[in-house]
Amino acid sequence: MDTKEKALNIRLSILKMLTKAGSGHTGGSMDLADIFAVLYFKHLNYNIDNQYDEDRDRVVLSIGHTAPVLYATLAEAGFFPKEELLTLRDFGSRLQGHPSKDFNLPGVETSAGSLGQGLSIALGMALAAKMDNKKHRIYCIMGDGELQEGSVWEAAMAAAHHKPDNLCAVVDRNRLQIDGDTENVMSLEPLNAKWKSFGWYVIDIDGHNHNQIDAAFSKAKLIKDKPVLVIANTVMGKGVKSIENNCKWHGKVPDKQQLYSFIEELYKQYCVS
Repeated sequence: MDTKEKALNIRLSILKMLTKAGSGHTGGSMDLADIFAVLYFKHLNYNIDNQYDEDRDRVVLSIGHTAPVLYATLAEAGFFPKEELLTLRDFGSRLQGHPSKDFNLPGVETSAGSLGQGLSIALGMALAAKMDNKKHRIYCIMGDGELQEGSVWEAAMAAAHHKPDNLCAVVDRNRLQIDGDTENVMSLEPLNAKWKSFGWYVIDIDGHNHNQIDAAFSKAKLIKDKPVLVIANTVMGKGVKSIENNCKWHGKVPDKQQLYSFIEELYKQYCVS
């Protein structure tokens, strides 16, 4: 299965659904497409026909405002029809601006909104699986600006203490948040050393290189007696040059004219022959 083609489809869906909605978060959703493509189509264990299968792997999207990448990926994987993506943010839609368990959307494991909560939730899931002698894995997707929340580090310390090797967290290290560069808002570096000092096994990768992403998730499955953190170095808005590395696109969406030009650019860059 070609994960690069899946990533292209995910990015196209993100742009279309956000343009239709007229609001939402483009930058972070676009740059996570490669991570989600490799995770869902090469590593994640799930059952399309039974979303509550006890043996399924769980994905906790802590950075809830990037919901479009989760929705686009779930639709690409067949959890629900792609046509439903165009109901994003509509009143009563199952595709809310932030994922919500209240709407019973297949593939959504937890509600998200307040940043900094996901790792604690994922840790609880991982420890519960260990207690029940289950083999499934828990993945938690976080933003780098989100790491400025103290609750993340409480969960990081607790995870290192309890040693759940079925827990793999991913940090989307695009170095931007709504107010600008993370290092100007509140410095996170040295990020790798901080997580190692908390007792985690840390893997640094190019978050757009599918071979590196694949290798990181494969390596994470082999680590014993430690949780794993993947620092995915990414480019906000990846795929559309005019919005890349521009924090203004954190919470901005394309208009119809921009949508057409962005789609054309994506096809030129990523189209698989």
